[in-house]
Amino acid sequence: MLLGVIADDFTGATDIAGFLVANGMKTIQLNGVPQEQAAVKADAVVISLKSRSCPVNEAIEQSVSALKWLQDQGCRQFYFKYCSTFDSTAEGNIGPVTDALLDTLGESFTILCPSLPVNGRTVYQGHLFVQGSLLNESGMRNHPVTPMKDANLMRLMDAQANGKTGLVAYHDIAQGAAQIAARFEALKQQGCRYAVVDTLDNTHLASIGEACRTLKLITGGSGLAAGIAHNWTESLSDQSQAMQAGQPAPGPTVILSGSCSVMTNRQVAVYQSQAPHFALDVQSCLSEPHYVDTVYDWVVSHLGSTLAPMVYATAEPEILRAIQAAYGAQASSQAVEHFFHRLVQRLQQHGVTNFIVAGGETSGVVTQSLNVKGFYIGPQIAPGVPWVKATDQPLSLALKSGNFGDEQFFTTAQGFIHD
Repeated sequence: MLLGVIADDFTGATDIAGFLVANGMKTIQLNGVPQEQAAVKADAVVISLKSRSCPVNEAIEQSVSALKWLQDQGCRQFYFKYCSTFDSTAEGNIGPVTDALLDTLGESFTILCPSLPVNGRTVYQGHLFVQGSLLNESGMRNHPVTPMKDANLMRLMDAQANGKTGLVAYHDIAQGAAQIAARFEALKQQGCRYAVVDTLDNTHLASIGEACRTLKLITGGSGLAAGIAHNWTESLSDQSQAMQAGQPAPGPTVILSGSCSVMTNRQVAVYQSQAPHFALDVQSCLSEPHYVDTVYDWVVSHLGSTLAPMVYATAEPEILRAIQAAYGAQASSQAVEHFFHRLVQRLQQHGVTNFIVAGGETSGVVTQSLNVKGFYIGPQIAPGVPWVKATDQPLSLALKSGNFGDEQFFTTAQGFIHD
């Protein structure tokens, strides 16, 4: 095993796993930290956690546990994967987890590279942009769990971590890998524990990846995966069957959407005009024990449709605020998650084999509810969103982070299902 990835949510895990496979690394994704030692035959292993928005101490415990398991497998380099919009608060969890991983490895320096230019996430002068807008002026400012009020990654990291954050600015990035590596060394000498790297396009990511060759720990989004994979080219095994292993097969398919991101709202709106759809009522999730039976019956009655039926809790920001004001943000979120947990188990028992899921938290609930231990990574539906197939049962999933994919994502995903 060459590379071990610790991802802070399920969609983030499939995101980076898809990029690794696309760039030549045979990759297996594991759902949580295995409870036993196992001989894993892969160039890279991605461990998906549910640590993005849980209490800090839980995020640290999960992440360090994953790191130690990867170390026991003989892994040579480690990657802490978080969202390309740096989802966190002043308390964490990105900073505290990064510190814990560095301490466990006995390392004193790493980089912060959330950039994903193909999806409009870029960094300039240390400020994170989403589709050309500053992070705090994008849809992320209204995120229900981690509202992003600042675009300056140095300030964001310094507020939640123990060390000092420096910058590798655009003029150094543009000069290539050697200059970037020299800037890393200079920042270390200045007492910096972390370096934010400016990134405007994929050529910058390639240079940054090369400069990271000797770093034991790297942190960032999925964009840097291609550059990191390239460093291992000479060590890679035959990749001819890697992506085929994750190809989804024909079978009953259902769409579940819990994300309230800007793009998911658009995707849901477009799909409503194309296929059967059912909007969840939060009050019913909270107060009606048999509400899941109602929705289950509706889904089963529409499984024969040309396009898969969709069940969604997705809502526009003003509607979401009203729901949270009426029922409480945590209570309403937990009620919807618990509802999806019960629904997917019922649907699996009925014979549904393909699930298309929007939202990191929802994807985590669905994957855990289906008791999936690990995935083979298949073809990419959109940048950062591959189909994945369970290693231990006839089940395929498309796990989409909130803002990923275009407006036709749900329809496009179903086009990959074939013999």
